[in-house]
Amino acid sequence: MSHTIDTGSDSRNVAPGSASQSRLLWLDIARSVALLGMIVFHFTRDLEVFGFIASGTTLTGGWATFARLVAGSFLFLSGLSFVLAHRGGFRTRAWARRLVIICGAAGLVTIATLAVFPTRFIYFGILHAIAAASLIGVFFLHVPAMAALFTGLAVLAIDRFVGPGILQSQWLVWTGLSVAAQPSLDFIPLVPWLAPFLFGMALARLLPSESSRSSWSTKPWLRMAAWPGQHSLMVYLLHQPLLLGLVWGSAQLLR
Repeated sequence: MSHTIDTGSDSRNVAPGSASQSRLLWLDIARSVALLGMIVFHFTRDLEVFGFIASGTTLTGGWATFARLVAGSFLFLSGLSFVLAHRGGFRTRAWARRLVIICGAAGLVTIATLAVFPTRFIYFGILHAIAAASLIGVFFLHVPAMAALFTGLAVLAIDRFVGPGILQSQWLVWTGLSVAAQPSLDFIPLVPWLAPFLFGMALARLLPSESSRSSWSTKPWLRMAAWPGQHSLMVYLLHQPLLLGLVWGSAQLLR
C-alpha cells in the first residue's frame, strides 16, 4: 500500500475566546516526520516498480510494517489536529471548507491513478479515509476521551475477530468488511484505519487547553523542519509525480 497524509484539519490551536490563531510547531514537525517516512516508502516502492530492487520488497516484512506505521501516524495526527482545531468550539465553515478540499484532492488522486493504473487505481486511499473519518469525528468532538478510545478499540476488535467477508457489496468496500475489494495502489478502509484517528482524538482531549509553545519555536531550523508539515497536502500531491519522474529518468539513462 502507498500511504500519506494528515489533512484532517489545520494545525491551528484556537484558544476559547481568542481572536488569534497560531500554528502548533510540534504538530507540524510531527507531520514533517510522517511525510519523510511516506517519501522514503514511496521512493522504495518506485524503485521496485522500475526493477531497481526485487519485486515484492515493500509488500512484506519490515517494509510492510513501516507502511502501516506511516499510514497510522497520519491518521493519528489527523484525529489529534481535528480536536485541537475545534477546541474553542466547532468551526463549521472551516470544517466544511477543509472537507471539500480533501474530497477534491481525493477525487483527483482517483482520476489520475485511474488514467495511469486502470487495474489498480486508488478508489479509497488515505485521503478518502481522512475525509470519511472527519465526518465521523464530528460526533466525537464533545464526548469524553474514553468514548473515542473505546470506539477505536472496538474498531480494532472488529478487524481482528470479525475480519473481512461479512459484506458482499462493492459499495461497502470502504468499510473494510467486504470481500468485494479490488486491487489498489492504496487501500485504507475504515476498518481498521478509523482506529488511529479516534486514538488521536482521544489524546487531544486529554492535552492541556494551552499546548506548549516555548521559545524553541523561534529557532530557524525548527521552522524549516515544520514547513513540510504546514503544507502536507501539497507535499502529498506533488511528491509522487516527482519521485516517479526521477526514478523513470534514471531508468532511461541506465538502459
